[in-house]
Amino acid sequence: MNQFINTKESLVTDAIDGLLETSGGTLTRLDGYPHIKVVCRADWDKSKVALISGGGSGHEPAHAGFVGQGMLTAAVCGEVFASPSVDAVLAGILAVTGEAGCLLIVKNYTGDRLNFGLAAERARAFGLRVSMVVVDDDIALPDLPQPRGVAGTLFVHKITGAMAEAGADLEAATQAAETAIKSMASIGTSLDTCTIPGSAKEDRIAPGMAELGLGIHGEAGVQQVVFTNARNAMDLVLDRLAPSIGAGPHVAILNNLGSTTPLEMAILANALATSEKSRNIKRIIGPAPLMTSLNMHGFSVSILPLDDVNTAYFEAPVDLPAWPGMKTIGPVPIHPLPDGLSPIQPIPSANPKVRALLDHCCDLLIAAETDLNTLDAKSGDGDTGSTLATAARALKGALDRLPLADGTQLFRAVGNELSQTMGGSSGVILAIFFGATGDACASGKPIAKALLAGLERISQVGGAGLGDRTMIDALEPALKALPEGFEAAAGAARAGASGTAAMGRAKAGRASYVPEENLIGHNDPGAEAVARLFEGLAKAM
Repeated sequence: MNQFINTKESLVTDAIDGLLETSGGTLTRLDGYPHIKVVCRADWDKSKVALISGGGSGHEPAHAGFVGQGMLTAAVCGEVFASPSVDAVLAGILAVTGEAGCLLIVKNYTGDRLNFGLAAERARAFGLRVSMVVVDDDIALPDLPQPRGVAGTLFVHKITGAMAEAGADLEAATQAAETAIKSMASIGTSLDTCTIPGSAKEDRIAPGMAELGLGIHGEAGVQQVVFTNARNAMDLVLDRLAPSIGAGPHVAILNNLGSTTPLEMAILANALATSEKSRNIKRIIGPAPLMTSLNMHGFSVSILPLDDVNTAYFEAPVDLPAWPGMKTIGPVPIHPLPDGLSPIQPIPSANPKVRALLDHCCDLLIAAETDLNTLDAKSGDGDTGSTLATAARALKGALDRLPLADGTQLFRAVGNELSQTMGGSSGVILAIFFGATGDACASGKPIAKALLAGLERISQVGGAGLGDRTMIDALEPALKALPEGFEAAAGAARAGASGTAAMGRAKAGRASYVPEENLIGHNDPGAEAVARLFEGLAKAM
């Protein structure tokens, strides 16, 4: 796959320099590229305990992104998923360690343990005070003799970083780190593996499946499960964490493993916050990419018990763009709508025939969702079907409160419902259409003419007309033919929708920004939706 890199050989050094060049002067690095890649605080004076972490690259912003006041003093970077050399680690220790000593925070991988461990021995031979802790928070593989170190490492960075900044000594920082490591647990899940630059992607996870407990280097997890939705994925993770969540309050890190979108992460945050299984998780760090696995489409959750002491450490401020801080999990705050915005609710009334007609219209749009999305992807953003189907589902749910026996009020009520439930320009246009139709009915016009009045209003407001490659190209001929019956209206709508495939230029809507070659041969999705609606009604009638 294509990636925004220059060469495989220079990608880590290019990335480090990009971080430094945009740090505003807060970070520096040691000389020695490409073998020694050490990022340091530019303001370090060796008067306090130095904190060093690191490991293979590909986990950004960890670890270099957490170098700064209140967290790490230095980060030693290896190549992608490869431990840095002993000389690189030793260079970092020698560069930042003073009389107060240095704490190495190491993830539990063989290469990291060996290289950081040997560098610590050599530093001690220079007379430096160096201690090392090994983070092994991954609970995915319970029988593993050496559990992996994953995102829980960031708990240690923050706790010891706040302690070092406040002047704690090496022994206290080391003890706090070891206590946290014993108390934390982490596990993640993913819909796909990661792609190492310059290497072929491993297609280990089949479509429709998720893998629980992947390592941050793409190592296989504990099991593959059928993926259903975000809430179920979060519940699977919380089930595994349950034995590690005690009675008291806990903090969780909700970590993006690389390519999970912010929208998905917010949905996962909602799943975590509202799950009965997370009732003792009171605070959260994230959702954010904190310890990633290149472009892995997944997330992880790390948990740690909270007490007054470590809560203060987590709340200590840091000026690092990558660190989201710790927030309290709480209910959704809701403020009432301003006066005048809440629509006047109509008086519900029953009419079985009208109800069946509306219900059928909604079902037709819901059934067409996938086809309309596929068609819209040719000329727009691929959401026409979802937009219409979402509104249709909401309208079906509102039928009990609509004035089905009062045509004038019904059109207005449908317009109000769509204005609240249907997104994008389509929702506004249809809300205007039905509202204007209701106004026309109130003035005494029959339904067919009232619908045409509604159409005229949306042309005035939206600026689109016949021939502009919009839903109007199907809707206008259908409404004009409607007095002849639904079959005639359906035929007119189909002819209008099919005619849009020959229109190489749209004069309104999102398709107006799309090149001609993307439009020719494809029906406008809005016009296609109108045609399918009238065709379905003709069959039902």
